[in-house]
Amino acid sequence: MSVNKVRTAVVGCGMISNIYIRNLSKLFKIIDLVAICDIIPEAAAEKAALHGIPRIMTLEEIASSEEIELVVNLTGPTAHYDVIKMMLNAGKHVYTEKMFTTDIEKSRELVRLADEKGLYLGVAPDTVLGAGTQTAKRVLELGLIGQVTSGQVCINRNQLLNSELFRFLKNDGGALPYDVGIYYIGTLLTLLGPVKAVRAFGAPSMVHEPVLLFANESDEPWQIPGNNVLAAALEFENGALVSVLFDGNTINAEQHAMTIFGTEGILKVGNPEKFGSPLRLIRQEAGECDIPFTHGYDGRNMLDEKAFFDDYGNRGIGVAEMAWAIRKGRTNNRCSKEYGLHCQEVLYGMDLSAKTGETYYPESRFVMEGLRSGCYSSMFGGAARGDAERSLMD
Repeated sequence: MSVNKVRTAVVGCGMISNIYIRNLSKLFKIIDLVAICDIIPEAAAEKAALHGIPRIMTLEEIASSEEIELVVNLTGPTAHYDVIKMMLNAGKHVYTEKMFTTDIEKSRELVRLADEKGLYLGVAPDTVLGAGTQTAKRVLELGLIGQVTSGQVCINRNQLLNSELFRFLKNDGGALPYDVGIYYIGTLLTLLGPVKAVRAFGAPSMVHEPVLLFANESDEPWQIPGNNVLAAALEFENGALVSVLFDGNTINAEQHAMTIFGTEGILKVGNPEKFGSPLRLIRQEAGECDIPFTHGYDGRNMLDEKAFFDDYGNRGIGVAEMAWAIRKGRTNNRCSKEYGLHCQEVLYGMDLSAKTGETYYPESRFVMEGLRSGCYSSMFGGAARGDAERSLMD
């Protein structure tokens, strides 16, 4: 199949860039990854050598390039606004790691700018396009649990300790609801649609001092900005009521859970941070059973030898799906600006409700169609790559 590839550049060569660069350069037929960029040139040079990327460019060079159509923004959350705005103003489509910005009004501004310029703007998490969530969406569409009535979601971590290992977590966007909870909110929205109302309670992170042996002893105590614990109730437009708990003030022994209850069954979705987390279905008088995946992109490395960043799965699928939307002239991509803004607004609403004690009613809305089923990442018992990218075309 002949395809006019979308010439793409990656901005930001931090921890998450390895999986993006490898997948964008090798996994997706639609992407031509031509350049990478980082504020530290040595970091960009290291990634270029590791992954065989032909060019290292500055932000200004990417913005002025006539050949680059799509920019993938992997910078830290506090840099997102400037990078995205610069590239939109340069006429580039942009896909960014979670979330658009750390400020809801700035995110709304970027969405308006993309609309005004007729550009695609996409946002992580794209785990929602993986085999686990897409199969769960298919289960709900087929009515295997009947009408959805409610759900419960939980994730916990020691975000304070984690901020010693990953220092960007000390900044805005580093609290657990924004750093990790966004995966759970994104999955809920993918499965159940827009949220109508939000009510929540919250608590900040504690002040933290270095405790790890290799920590910088000169570090002053710090407090991660924002609520590090949020307990919320979400009312969805479809009538479902979902309880949500994000706790970053506990230990690193994750008790992640996502369960959807319906009139005819119960669906256990698994870990929304994974592309291929197992699904379990409970039906009346039938017990609990595994649900086989109906879609591809289950997170397995089907490209080459194992790598230390394999656990990050198929990140980049949202970029590829957006690239197909560009080439096919679709109205929107699935991890769209509307989806991303609604995800952020739900989290913002949780924070605001916790502060004011009032119910928050999101203004934004979105529509996300499921991917085509029956396309898989592997074939012949895992011995060869499959045709999963076909599911991104429609």
